Amino acid sequence: MFRRNPFARPPRALPIALLAAFCVATCGVATAGETPTQRDARMEWWRDAKFGMFIHWGLFAVPAGEWRGKPVPGFSEWLMNQGRIPVADYAKLAQDFNPVKFNADEWVGIAKAAGMKYLVITAKHHDGFAMFESAASPFNIVAATPFKHDPLKDLAAACAKQGIKLGFYYSQSQDWHHSGGAGNHWDPVPGDYDQYLEKTAVAQVRELLTKYGPVSVLWYDTPRRMTLARAQPFLALQALQPGLIFNNRLMTPDPAKDHLPGDTETPEQFIPPNGYPGKDWETCMTMNDSWGFKKDDHHWKGVETLLHNLSDISSKGGNFLLNVGPTAEGEIPGPSIERLKAMGAWLRTNGEAVYGTQAGLFPRRLPWGRTTRKALPDGGTRLFLHVWDWPQDGKLLLPGMHQKAGAGRMLAGGAVVSAMDSPGGLVVGLPGKPDDSPIHVAALDFSGPLTTDQQMITAGADGRVVLSVEDAELFGEDDGKPVVEGSGETASFRAAGGWKARYSFQTAAEGLWSVCAEVSLAAYNRLNVSAPGPFGRSIAAAIQPFGDGPESFGPVELGVIKLPAGTNSLELKSEMNEVRPIGVRRIWLTPVK
Repeated sequence: MFRRNPFARPPRALPIALLAAFCVATCGVATAGETPTQRDARMEWWRDAKFGMFIHWGLFAVPAGEWRGKPVPGFSEWLMNQGRIPVADYAKLAQDFNPVKFNADEWVGIAKAAGMKYLVITAKHHDGFAMFESAASPFNIVAATPFKHDPLKDLAAACAKQGIKLGFYYSQSQDWHHSGGAGNHWDPVPGDYDQYLEKTAVAQVRELLTKYGPVSVLWYDTPRRMTLARAQPFLALQALQPGLIFNNRLMTPDPAKDHLPGDTETPEQFIPPNGYPGKDWETCMTMNDSWGFKKDDHHWKGVETLLHNLSDISSKGGNFLLNVGPTAEGEIPGPSIERLKAMGAWLRTNGEAVYGTQAGLFPRRLPWGRTTRKALPDGGTRLFLHVWDWPQDGKLLLPGMHQKAGAGRMLAGGAVVSAMDSPGGLVVGLPGKPDDSPIHVAALDFSGPLTTDQQMITAGADGRVVLSVEDAELFGEDDGKPVVEGSGETASFRAAGGWKARYSFQTAAEGLWSVCAEVSLAAYNRLNVSAPGPFGRSIAAAIQPFGDGPESFGPVELGVIKLPAGTNSLELKSEMNEVRPIGVRRIWLTPVK
């Protein structure tokens, strides 16, 4: 896979076929032309940035989730697909697309004030409409709309002026408008797929990489039908932008053959429980439910949730690409701006604990929050404690750590933080709460690298993996967030609708595991257990009330699931949408012989 040209930069007019041959000859298909040191240098800014803005903007902003007066389910940008809208009818929307309120300096200023270091905008989404002037197709914002202006030129200039890295999203394979493009099964436009790639997709990516100055990120999407051979012309074009970073969605993964892992993993709308150790990764996520602007989507995440997501992602070594969906008039919605302002205010005080940091130290979840760390110039390490739940006694445990801590302080206000050794690890003494922030951050300095003897949960002597409430990451809506009750062996969490619990653990070998849980419930329910990973398995079990009522706990069998060897995670949630309270005390997995 092409990363960068180790020799002279090729002329821009070099034919695509020649560029592809050049790429393979000098670089090979699997980063043969780039050393680990070179790759680290290329990825350095991105790894330090941690926080970026995703912008989903296009023709889909005009209908804003409705077609002929009726709401269409799903994401706004998928309206043409979900509504089975004919190509000719959808194309007419361009006549009404006139974003006269668009202001690139304002958009980039919002991102910068939020503490974001880069932005990625949809240059062309699956509907085939280009948000830039394109000689490869008249279906673009300059040629087909009354706006007749290229917003990407303005964004490129604003990013350069304000010091924000610029990236482009481009749907290279799925194109519902152009002849031969993939994905349109309701009103297909006949044509040859490879001709579409050459005449439209490759040609437009060339335009994106030659007309807008420095481009830092190419964000491909939905790589259906994309083989390694079909990906090569795109790779060759990347020689036009040395240092370019691209994601893992250029071609369909094929582990049995040569394939393109890309520079970054791209979990969408979720945070991987254990991150992707040894890989660069980026969670992309919406603030409400839709990526593109949808007029009736008011399901906004709170500032606390968004900051927890940023903290959680940073603690696992990833980046957070947070989405905004501007309107057809060219404005970023007010609720998005409000949330970004609040995040920016928090980062101005606590950004040291996010930017340029590495994943935290502890393999198991900490009950009070998250950690990140940063190497110091003198060979020491600074450990940042992201305190989500302030302890009543003002003390935090760093389990399994026994190194002597040096200076400690709160990032907000600078009050002194102390640390004392104990049999269980370092006990950190916090001062009074400095403010009403959703996350308070303390920094502790150490003279060298950090170590802990805390271990990931593994099977016990009886072969079972037992997961308690203390091991669970609990998620839920504000009105349905799981509540922890009790302590020790009798600790449980109780929740109604919209909740989930996530557990991490290690298994020694690949195999089948029987999953059971100790629960209490007031009404019939269905529990779903899923295990992200190579097997992608999910099981569900129906549970009837039992015992002496909703306070009685008892064992239930949920089913059998296959897990690989190594670090695993399980997610437990109710399949019942309505409010049906349930209590969960523990989960255990038993190997199936």
